[in-house]
Amino acid sequence: MVPEAEVKDVLDELQRLRARVPLLTGALAASTDGLIVAQDTPGIEAEGVAALTAAALGVSIRMTDATGRGGFRELLIRGESGYIATYAAGSSAVLTLLAEDRINVGRLHLEGRRAGARIGEVVDAAQDRPDRPVPPPRPQQARALPRRTTPPDAT
Repeated sequence: MVPEAEVKDVLDELQRLRARVPLLTGALAASTDGLIVAQDTPGIEAEGVAALTAAALGVSIRMTDATGRGGFRELLIRGESGYIATYAAGSSAVLTLLAEDRINVGRLHLEGRRAGARIGEVVDAAQDRPDRPVPPPRPQQARALPRRTTPPDAT
């Protein structure tokens, strides 16, 4: 889970992105397993989109592996009414953007890639930091003493 301060940083980045690209209708950052990190998706059921993003990510990763195209970077889907673009955001998150059909796709990619990189830095840094104390080392188990081969009263 991403700490609250980092969630705020990610949400701020999503809101700045939506301000820079007026034809974006929604933006969400999710973990690669489909849990929402932060979202700015008015009128959209964000939990469902995050889960579908994780499913699409899984297929995309298998496709890039099967075709020798390297690690996942982005996925673009065009529907009749607009675009859904998903970008890698570090090693443990993805950024999904919803856009109107009239958007400049080159600008969408430029801004999406930049925002994905920034969000990835925040999320990965939060994942790398220990959120809880390291557990103390476990005590060593007692070793069994060697068995005597002669009875104690035989000496």
